[in-house]
Amino acid sequence: MDDQSIWSRIVSGDVAALRNLHDKYYYQLWLWASKHTHNETLAEELVADCFIKLWERRKHILIEKSLKSYLYLMLRNQMVSQQRKSKKQIVFNSENIPDLPEETTINSQDFYAGLYRAIQKIPEQRRKILELAVFDSLTYNEIATRLNISVNTVKTQMGRSYQFLKEELDPKNFLLFSLLQKKRKALKLPSTN
Repeated sequence: MDDQSIWSRIVSGDVAALRNLHDKYYYQLWLWASKHTHNETLAEELVADCFIKLWERRKHILIEKSLKSYLYLMLRNQMVSQQRKSKKQIVFNSENIPDLPEETTINSQDFYAGLYRAIQKIPEQRRKILELAVFDSLTYNEIATRLNISVNTVKTQMGRSYQFLKEELDPKNFLLFSLLQKKRKALKLPSTN
């Protein structure tokens, strides 16, 4: 369902449409807020507040651009309000109020949000092995040593993780994920965590 249809349903009071919108954009909004606040819990609260305010004010909101852009604008405003309210805790420098992301940035955040959602569905031990291999660029031997398991277990779990991601992700996103992992290993890039 496209955003315009979702918004029409929200305006008419459809809670399921709000839930649909939340599921569609929560992770990418959270990633963006986390990046700028450096506080995952605060980012969760700010994003949740955006959806609450969107629901409460739905009859008075006129969406001029896209619904996605409006959500980012709301989140940015929430971050600024939080910074003003918080005298003890500085969320970010007021000189560095984040600009609204470009559409290309939003699309890359769509990719990472989808990847994050897919990885979260992987069983915990398998996910830990995948994260050590992909994000920390550890070898199978290093992972086996760190987790006190056999190298064959690491290989098996990695294969199952890749198979799951291949089924879960859009084919072009899985290809992008694979290419990013190979590039990170080739360049020995640091972890993205």
